[in-house]
Parts: sequence; C-alpha cells; structure tokens
Amino acid sequence: MSNFSITKFVPQFLKENPEERFTAREIAHWIVRTYPDETEKKRLSSNARKVPLNTPEAMLQQIVAEIGAQRSRLEKRHGVRTTEGRPRKYFYSSKTEEEEVSGNLLNPSDSPSSNANSALSEHDLYPLFRRYLRDELSVLSKRIDERKSCNNRGMSGNKWLFPDLVGMEDLSRAWDREVIDCAKEYSDKKTNLWSFELKLKINGSNLREAFFQTVSNSSWANFGYLVAVEFHGGDTLSELRLLSGLHGIGVIKFDPEDFSSSEILLPARARTDVDWGTVNRIVQQNKDFKDYIRLIRQFYQTGDHLSSVWHHDLDRRPAPDLGKA
Repeated sequence: MSNFSITKFVPQFLKENPEERFTAREIAHWIVRTYPDETEKKRLSSNARKVPLNTPEAMLQQIVAEIGAQRSRLEKRHGVRTTEGRPRKYFYSSKTEEEEVSGNLLNPSDSPSSNANSALSEHDLYPLFRRYLRDELSVLSKRIDERKSCNNRGMSGNKWLFPDLVGMEDLSRAWDREVIDCAKEYSDKKTNLWSFELKLKINGSNLREAFFQTVSNSSWANFGYLVAVEFHGGDTLSELRLLSGLHGIGVIKFDPEDFSSSEILLPARARTDVDWGTVNRIVQQNKDFKDYIRLIRQFYQTGDHLSSVWHHDLDRRPAPDLGKA
C-alpha cells in the first residue's frame, strides 16, 4: 500500500484528463474513489493524532484543504496549472502559456461549463458582457469597433487607443425629478463613464501586455476595467493587485454562462474627472466612440438615458450558443 500523497494523486488525475478544469472538491472525490485504502489509512492516522475525521464529509473536506495548501508546490514542481477566482480550478496542459493565449478561441474543454459544445471567441464575449453590465451593474454600454476607425496616423498610430466596450452609469436614475433638473447645472456629478478591455484568458505570458493595454485605452474614464473569463497561475492575481494599486485599473472575472457568478476581483479606483482631451482624440478616430459621446450629451440635455437606444442591438440579437443543456 502506497502512502497518501496529494502531490502524486492530483497530477496523475489531471494528466489523465488534460485541458479539463476541476475544482479541488471534484479531485478529492476522485481520490477517495480511486485510493480507498490510502484514504482510510490517512483517516485512521488522523484520528490517532486526535484530529477526528469520523465522517466521509470531514475526510473529503480535509483532502480539499490539503489540495489548496499544496497549490504552490503543485504548480512549481508538478506542472499543474490553476485559475484565479471562485471556484478555483486545477488543470494540466501541454501548451505553453503563450500558446494558450495566442489564439482567439476558448476551446470547449476550457469553457466554464463542462456542457459547452462550441468554441467561444473573444468577440462572442462582447454582447454577453454588455448584458451583464446592463443586468448586474446597471451600466449602459456600447461596443467600440476598431474597424470603424480612420487610420490617418499610420498602421500603429491608434494602437491601444480604443477600448472594446464603453459604458455610462446613470447616477440619477433613482433621483426625484426636481433633483434631476437641479443637477443639470452640475452634469459631471450625474454620471460615471466606464471603459472595458476584454480577454478570454490572462496568464503570466500576457498579463502585463493586457493590463497596460487597458491602462492605455481606458484611463480616460471614471472607471477602467480589464475583463477576462479565466485567470491562470498562482502569481497572476497578486501581480494584477500590484499593478491595479499603481494605476487604478480594476479587474473583473466574467462568467459568460452565469452572470451572477462573475466577480469584481479588484475594484477600479474612481477618477474624479474624465480626461476630455483623450476623449476628443478617440472621437476624432472612431465613429462608434463618437456615437457614445453623443448619447451622453443627449442624456445631459434631456435627463433621459434612453436605455432602449443603447441596447437595441442586444434585444434583437440572440446570445451565442454556449451549449447549455
């Protein structure tokens, strides 16, 4: 009978199921089923040390805790990869980190749902995230299509200038009409402007590039966010936390199948004033962004945020099929 070993069992299981994501609890269930003798020996040994594991659930929870405690060792010595956010997922991949993010598709096995049967592209995220902004954060949003930009500054003249999405938060939506009319003289106090850069995956190979791309194209707004479906690596969130503290950009983990499970991992630091000089630069280069500013101006003038105008394309366009049962 071999000894109970988290650093043996976990890599074995993940290598037998490459590219698939599993929670620590799912792995623990497999360990208990596959190694019942080793598990029982561990249980008896624990009881001898007066740490009672006298129920199956207690034993299972102990294994879950040990998997979490061994995360760093599993990553550094055994090639296991992990995702950030809740619930954390563990997986094994033969791809390098660069290969993982070089494509523009999330493979079905990479999807947040094991039921997914179709590939999800970065562009598929845009309407889904806009619904999340509308339904969960009450932020009106528009897609900024870089293909609608003029390129009079050369091939790289507009690099990292445009965010993927922009938004407006109507701070006055619950105000009394008298207050709204009074606040028209102070319109900058009535809205927050948001900017978002979306990615499928963030890991050590693309973290800084993606973050500083967001700094470049979103720092004009009151709130700028880097958004991704998956964050890989034990040091990823700590690095993002450091960069966020320096530059004020927030981080969102977006679940395209269950919006309520999405997390603001790091809240953006609010900027009191919009950088109107940068706004003017983007307006001169992109029609979508000019339409966005026009809608904000109309809101200032009328007090009506015209949500149906902002989201008419979402209401008429079906969401991408994520293969949900």
